[in-house]
Amino acid sequence: MEKITRVRLWISLMLLLLIVCLIVTIVNLARYEKAPKDEELNMPHDYAYGKVVASNRMELHYVRTRPSNITLESIYNNVTIAPFYGVNGGFFYQDALLSIAVVNDSPVNTERVTYGTGAANAKYARGTLVWDGALDRLSVQVAGKAEELQVSDRSRYWAQGGISMSLDDDTAWLDRIVAENAPYPYEDRLRSAAVYDSVGDLYLIVSTTRGSLADFREAIVEKIGDGKLVNGIFLDGDGSSQLRSREMKLKGDGRPVVQMLRLIR
Repeated sequence: MEKITRVRLWISLMLLLLIVCLIVTIVNLARYEKAPKDEELNMPHDYAYGKVVASNRMELHYVRTRPSNITLESIYNNVTIAPFYGVNGGFFYQDALLSIAVVNDSPVNTERVTYGTGAANAKYARGTLVWDGALDRLSVQVAGKAEELQVSDRSRYWAQGGISMSLDDDTAWLDRIVAENAPYPYEDRLRSAAVYDSVGDLYLIVSTTRGSLADFREAIVEKIGDGKLVNGIFLDGDGSSQLRSREMKLKGDGRPVVQMLRLIR
């Protein structure tokens, strides 16, 4: 009987030791996952990350920065795998850009020679977010081609095409998205956008909740920019809605995208 008791005690101690070792391993793995990797330490820091949930239950993740801290980059990959921080850009098909994506008058999709380079919003004149570097000023301009955009110095600007959000015109924004042929405006999809406020800060936004363009726009107006938003554009959506920052990685449905808005510093 005494021998059985000793055996049981030994088994109990071994089980307790195994449980303790398992707990220590889990804690150490969690710390390792949270610790910044060497790659992350060398990534941009000049931004603020935020997460908000609107009253319509749309969950938004965003990075806020200055437009001078942004460039456009072709990546041909998922944003979370690309070696940059930022969000997905405009519309595309296979490796062709269907939205304007230009830096200093140069289309960013160097894989293409003519069609799909980023020099035009394909088929439709659409809302294009333009940063005029000489004036450090953002605007939304409706254009079909990059050459139509109005800037002070064509060697100091970037332009990202999308769909007009018309934050400055609540009465006509629905007519505007119809005119610009916004894809799937009334379906519940993941969404992304770029908007700016009255002091010139830029917000790159991705939802993790599916909703219509109206749901997404309503959530942005309610929760982003403290009531000081001026204007912005919808970017590509659904599985292309992707974000990478030090704090968060959102991969959409995992698909690669052609181009992103990239943080520099």
